[in-house]
Amino acid sequence: MALSVETESHIYRALRTASGAAAHLVALGFTIFVAVLARPGSSLFSWHPVLMSLAFSFLMTEALLVFSPESSLLRSLSRKARARCHWVLQLLALLCALLGLGLVILHKEQLGKAHLATRHGQAGLLAVLWAGLQCSGGVGLLYPKLLPRWPLAKLKLYHATSGLVGYLLGSTSLLLGMCSLWFTATVTGGAWYLAVLCPILTSLVIMNQVSNAYLYRKRIQP
Repeated sequence: MALSVETESHIYRALRTASGAAAHLVALGFTIFVAVLARPGSSLFSWHPVLMSLAFSFLMTEALLVFSPESSLLRSLSRKARARCHWVLQLLALLCALLGLGLVILHKEQLGKAHLATRHGQAGLLAVLWAGLQCSGGVGLLYPKLLPRWPLAKLKLYHATSGLVGYLLGSTSLLLGMCSLWFTATVTGGAWYLAVLCPILTSLVIMNQVSNAYLYRKRIQP
């Protein structure tokens, strides 16, 4: 028996709500897992994985889910308030990423190791630089009068698309980090595969949520 359009819509929204809730939990759980594994403060390097997972797994995931009609934890707030919360979370993510990058550079300098010698390091640097540009672009959306010649709708589309690319770069950096000697020496077997699934899962959810959030905004706007 075929389902009605309304029933299919309810099922679809329920699945999106469930996947969004899973993304919240996975992003937080993965960050806690890395923090327990790294034991921040035990060495200079120990802060690098903690700060990077906090930036690209937790804070950036939360920043993007702010606008999700089904998964946002701040649905009761106005869109303007959610936009400011998004910007604050993105800024915190950028600060954590910059600090994590700075600490690993200092760590390599102390050991006399080469910089950007791995795919992980290269992807990480690109992700941090992209996050910086993304935050700068967000200023134009917070204060659209700064860019009077650009239609606001196009700015939002470009910003959302660029943000999604930046998130995927951050997730790629996390995935490559889990292939490093430091991570694989400690996490093995099924635990390693479960850890790898975390950024993959959140990336899939974010891609779906961001694209649908944009379509939702277009549908409700006159």
